Amino acid sequence: MTITVRPIRREDAESIIGMAHEFGAYLNSLGDRWEPNFTPEIYLKDGFGPNPAFGGFICEEAAKPLGYLLHAPNYDVDLACRSLMVIDLWVRPWTRRLGVGRKLMDAAADHACKTGAGYLFWSVYKPNTLARRFYDGIGGLPVEDLDFMTLAV
Repeated sequence: MTITVRPIRREDAESIIGMAHEFGAYLNSLGDRWEPNFTPEIYLKDGFGPNPAFGGFICEEAAKPLGYLLHAPNYDVDLACRSLMVIDLWVRPWTRRLGVGRKLMDAAADHACKTGAGYLFWSVYKPNTLARRFYDGIGGLPVEDLDFMTLAV
């Protein structure tokens, strides 16, 4: 099996949205209240418009999508450095333990380095223990002093 990772493209819209909806269904099974707002039209507008809000990678085997990672740039004033936020990471259940998640995170880390970012960061839905074990296994560290917060505008 030859697994490849490449940057996402416009023509990946259906595959990425399909996997995003799989991810959402999985999160809902854990108690989240995720709703399917991410559509192919939004993927194209927000990911490939004049001011892209995100980038990403898709992992494939023989052009069959196995997983994806979306990311967005950020800046850390305290450390005075760029960072890269991993927005979404989904690996299809039947492809887990094949290194797909690690390959996607490696691609994000490489992209972060090439764009001058000092680190990757992400959030984990607390009931998602599979994700937490994966992130612990690749050396991810919790940020004990911070809580994510939101404010609608």
